[in-house]
Amino acid sequence: MLKMSLLTIGTVAFDALETPYGKTDKIIGGSCTYIALSAAFFLPQVNVVAVVGDDFPQAYMDSLISKGINLEGLQIKKGEKSFFWAGKYHNNMNSRDTLVTDLNVLADFKPMIPTNYQDCEYLMLGNLTPQVQIEAIQGLKNRPKLVVMDTMNFWMDVAMDDLKKVLKLVDVLCINDEEARQLSGQYSLRTAAKLIMEMGPKTLIIKKGEHGALLFQDTKMFYCPALPLEEVFDPTGAGDTFVGGFIGYLAQTNDISFENMRKAIVYGSAMASFCVEKFGTERLFEVTASDLEARVGEFKELARF
Repeated sequence: MLKMSLLTIGTVAFDALETPYGKTDKIIGGSCTYIALSAAFFLPQVNVVAVVGDDFPQAYMDSLISKGINLEGLQIKKGEKSFFWAGKYHNNMNSRDTLVTDLNVLADFKPMIPTNYQDCEYLMLGNLTPQVQIEAIQGLKNRPKLVVMDTMNFWMDVAMDDLKKVLKLVDVLCINDEEARQLSGQYSLRTAAKLIMEMGPKTLIIKKGEHGALLFQDTKMFYCPALPLEEVFDPTGAGDTFVGGFIGYLAQTNDISFENMRKAIVYGSAMASFCVEKFGTERLFEVTASDLEARVGEFKELARF
């Protein structure tokens, strides 16, 4: 099987997290980190474009490299600090308070795509400003086979015009149910999906957290439940881990049909279910192939009748 190239563009950052199960002061985080770690499970190498300050430890970079993540596209800005986010989760784990957001190097981030990344066949745009996402797509010489993007309600509030421009350039949009309703102005997710796909993306994934995920394309629809877990230790990065597993599986199989996307949703959901079992990215460094196949088997049993 051919080894397909995947490029992900997003944030590599520090997180400080507090949940009902404990707290951590500063650990590795960022959308790009979770996406790449999840996708790298399916591929021998994942290429990354992001930016950090010179406060980002070499040991963290080495741990990412050890998982097959290529950091040639990671800009290191001398004398500046990395993006930092701190959050505290409520007891139900579905809601959280943002305590600190320090953009630091992210404030003027311009994606610089190395020559070696230019021929990527799969492109995953993590949550960034829509303008940066547009620049990233335009920075490639050739259009990838598949472009997937994530965004958030903040950009719908402050940069809707740019967001609508980037939506015309992507194949798959991945957002949560609240964002789908805001973007479309419709409460019914099925109606919302139809309107959003008319904005550009041919395929839409709507994440519903502990209630699973929906996949839409044309008139086709698929639902993948979330696996009920005994404990959710830390939900940070679960959505990015999900979409990383999704695009990683598609790139591994090199099949972007709707039928294969259904399988990719399950594999992405399985990877996300591991992510929430420990703080930050810790669990993603431990998952084995047998762990994943066993977890996918649980998903199959959960939905089979």
